[in-house]
Amino acid sequence: MTRRVALVTGGTRGIGLGIARALVGKGFDLAVNGVREDAAVAGVIEELKAAGGEVHYIRGGVGERDDRERIVREVRHRLGRLHVLVNNAGVAPEERADLLEAGEESFDRLLRINLKGPHFLTQAVARWMIEQKEASADYAGCIVNVTSISAVVASPDRGEYCVSKAGLAMASRLWAVRLADVGIPVYEVRPGIIRTDMTAGVAGKYDALIEDGLVPEGRWGTPEDVGRAVAALALGEVPYATGSVLVVDGGLTLPRL
Repeated sequence: MTRRVALVTGGTRGIGLGIARALVGKGFDLAVNGVREDAAVAGVIEELKAAGGEVHYIRGGVGERDDRERIVREVRHRLGRLHVLVNNAGVAPEERADLLEAGEESFDRLLRINLKGPHFLTQAVARWMIEQKEASADYAGCIVNVTSISAVVASPDRGEYCVSKAGLAMASRLWAVRLADVGIPVYEVRPGIIRTDMTAGVAGKYDALIEDGLVPEGRWGTPEDVGRAVAALALGEVPYATGSVLVVDGGLTLPRL
């Protein structure tokens, strides 16, 4: 019971897996959430366990209320404590569509998974964190929301994704204010162009843009880059900074002439 516990949603692939690897490497036990069947993620879970931590896979979609309640219930049952919530799970539009043509079904899906899900999972976890803090003066918890540069950079062919991430950015601020007086910091980590299965379909486009100077650091970001940033926040290495946005984009969104 001395090791700290983190719950990482969408933690079996891409950015989420990079975060899970970083946290287990820093001594955390993990509850890793995803929507795939247990057999499909068994190899990833075994890899994380091999790093030395206690790791549990908890299947469920954060966009569904019953699943969110079950996820928290399972973390309580299996690990008995929770110090860090990383709201990472998210989806992109199944098809990119111009704002003039985009339909409500895709909008509703992305807002439900990318915004409503993490917002209300945070609500449930924050209540539990307050309970733990009241029970132990030594308890230290935090919440990290993984958004995207799409929270501030407009892409009219995937507007619903931008709106969902902008909403999560505001949710981060709201929760930071609400939880500050109980000593639970809330942070936003805002990745740029990260090489994952989500960006595989547009890799050629971004290869060319990066070659032309879109990213000052001159390369794609990696899940490991984001993982290290989240781990620093989870470990309390950025104190007195609740509500802060840590941009992991290689300088892409820096104003330039």
